[in-house]
Amino acid sequence: MGIHIPKFGLNRNDTSSISAFATDVARAEEVGWDCAFLPDSQLRRRDTYVLLSAAAQSTSEITIGTLLANPVTRHPSVTASSIATVAELAPNRTILAMGIGDTAVRLAGLRPARIKELENSVHMMKALLNGEPVDVGAVQPARLPFPQEVPIWLAAGGPKTLEMAGSCADGVFIRVGTNIGNIETSVEKIRLGALKSNHDPNSVKIGAVFHTVFFEDEESSLLMAKSMAAGYYEYSPMLLDNIGLSWEGPHPEELKKQGKVWPDFHHAPDLIESGRAVDFLSERHADAFCLRGNAPQIANQIVRILKECKELNIEFEYVVLQPIPNPPTPDLGKGSYIERVPEHILSIVKKSLLK
Repeated sequence: MGIHIPKFGLNRNDTSSISAFATDVARAEEVGWDCAFLPDSQLRRRDTYVLLSAAAQSTSEITIGTLLANPVTRHPSVTASSIATVAELAPNRTILAMGIGDTAVRLAGLRPARIKELENSVHMMKALLNGEPVDVGAVQPARLPFPQEVPIWLAAGGPKTLEMAGSCADGVFIRVGTNIGNIETSVEKIRLGALKSNHDPNSVKIGAVFHTVFFEDEESSLLMAKSMAAGYYEYSPMLLDNIGLSWEGPHPEELKKQGKVWPDFHHAPDLIESGRAVDFLSERHADAFCLRGNAPQIANQIVRILKECKELNIEFEYVVLQPIPNPPTPDLGKGSYIERVPEHILSIVKKSLLK
């Protein structure tokens, strides 16, 4: 049996204006991307659902949705209403991906959602999107007057969140790097959660977000990859422990206090400099948490991951190639990330998997 070819997604488009985003997603569709996802981060980008609605009207095939929204900055009933509205414009190609909240929450001075809070939000939104009444503590149950079929995905990395996601979500995006050991452990937790809830463990779809350092210069790509590894350690140190990697330098919080990185290792404005702050990390650290190199190198890394996962009975519905660093705005022409990846990376991947 051949390897299932996932839908490849981009989660960085031009959000400099509503029209620019719609145009950029239409361009992504034209050049060969299967999905366009948008982080819901109110202090960094224009309103998520206005942007997605514009993109819905400028495209016809590409899957669109959030990656990620959270139950903290918007009440789940608000999110359900917003994504249902988008789905009216893009039926059968809209998804909602949720998480505990990262930058959107922290920049607003709020705390990320607790696992139970995220789980409850999924149950509420599923019911609302199905047109069912929901007890919200008001005089009468809440009901969404315009329900739409929208799959709800969760993004997770920690073991408890992964298990919870497997119990209630339609799919789970894992963001645990590129090491097969961490991927396998994550999927095991998802399937355990499904089993505990009396669901078919194979019914929960799997997606992956891979930080992708598409950079020709070896020294620079390695430093940026080290910053990615540090970012994983910053919030999920067990991911290093799981695969026998240690952290031999100052703690990330100490490096922040010294002014060497801000706001964190995944979002620092200069990822080469933030990588220098953790240059004590090895190449093994770097390669365990991102894709890196030139087009053939990255294509080969993707193919290897997909083949090794297939041997473990893991197939991905979505693979999101998050560009590192963020592309410039606008990012135009043949040399842009949005055009180079389908032409020079995805073409190799798909050809290799079809052999």
